[in-house]
Amino acid sequence: MLRSKVLAWLAVFCLASSSLAKVYFVEEFNDDPIAAKRWTMSSWKESDGLQGKFEVSHGEFFNDAKVDQGLRTTQDSKYYTASASFPSFSNEGKTLVFQFQTKNEQNIECGGSYLKIGPKISDLSKFRGDTPYSIMFGPDQCGSSTRKTHLIFSYKGKNLDRKRDIELKSDVFSHLYTLVLKPDNTYEVYIDQEKSASGSLYDDWAFLPPKKIKDPKQSKPSDWVDDKEIDDPSDTKPEDWVDEKQIPDPNASKPDDWDEEEDGEWTAPMIDNPKYKGEWKAKRIANPEYKGEWIHPEIDNPDYFDDPAVYKFDDISLVAIDLWQVKAGTIFDNILIADSKADADALAAKTWAKLKTVEKEQKEAKDKKAQEEAAKAAKASEASEKKEEEKKDDEDDDDADAATKDEL
Repeated sequence: MLRSKVLAWLAVFCLASSSLAKVYFVEEFNDDPIAAKRWTMSSWKESDGLQGKFEVSHGEFFNDAKVDQGLRTTQDSKYYTASASFPSFSNEGKTLVFQFQTKNEQNIECGGSYLKIGPKISDLSKFRGDTPYSIMFGPDQCGSSTRKTHLIFSYKGKNLDRKRDIELKSDVFSHLYTLVLKPDNTYEVYIDQEKSASGSLYDDWAFLPPKKIKDPKQSKPSDWVDDKEIDDPSDTKPEDWVDEKQIPDPNASKPDDWDEEEDGEWTAPMIDNPKYKGEWKAKRIANPEYKGEWIHPEIDNPDYFDDPAVYKFDDISLVAIDLWQVKAGTIFDNILIADSKADADALAAKTWAKLKTVEKEQKEAKDKKAQEEAAKAAKASEASEKKEEEKKDDEDDDDADAATKDEL
């Protein structure tokens, strides 16, 4: 009842404030080097030489050199940690939209390309892997074992992953990841502006403890019979049943040169038994003592609590890159935190929508050129080999002529 009243109030509140859409943070990295200065690079892995360096780059395939540049990882087998802060806000009673663009132009094999948002810390240079966050969102892959889009929520000190994996895009092109978190405790995930997942936070994450638990004071009685069938006690193996798989070969005889002192006692080799009928099993019949499947009695969970606003975060004031990459080259761009998907769509139309087609065209042109050059090189190599063979044949003919003259 409490939850339904709160959700009804939130719906009214959202309707009344829908015209007050706000963008809390946006980063397009278009004004390098100023853009890079808005981000603080962490130093937590510097002492062991594992802190990777970023650069601002549009990568190999791009539409507009300025519009398409983003923050790029540059060194293999490194940790990458950088963060930017903005004025704190709470998403209470509002939709939260978190969107960013990522491109794994290096054709990533093992590494993440996700982002985190959460409360700001006092020293951004100290941001590290175990720094508390509110939401972690974005693709992660490593071989065939890990291939998913993370969507992790921090709740009461625990990081809760979604019960079922969300797909990811795995190629060298730019992809757009969008999370829409609503005050009715539902969510939507879009990848390249197509809905990839949606539903209830209560259903897809373990935010709340179960209402019922198994009664710890109850256990299955020791005399409980839950076998539906048993072997028929009146069924016996026939006297002529043969269950020996192999027998000594009756046609085999001890070799004439067999020496038992040196070779040991002779035994005939084993062969498949032609009379073998298989392993005998008694017929199965219904168990007259069967009591049914035992169901553990449940009781109300004394630790259960309700929370009508699991979607809510009181302080969102930081966005961070925090990941490990075996092969570097990921570009992050067009990061947006807002309370309206319309703002996210508008940014996508201005950036990613124009880039996605150009990237594929440029990649296809590059691949075609590489194929043509490879074919040209193969043809030149073939011609060279043919020329060498003709030269060798001419030399062999000359040698043969010279030998003939010598004989004359």
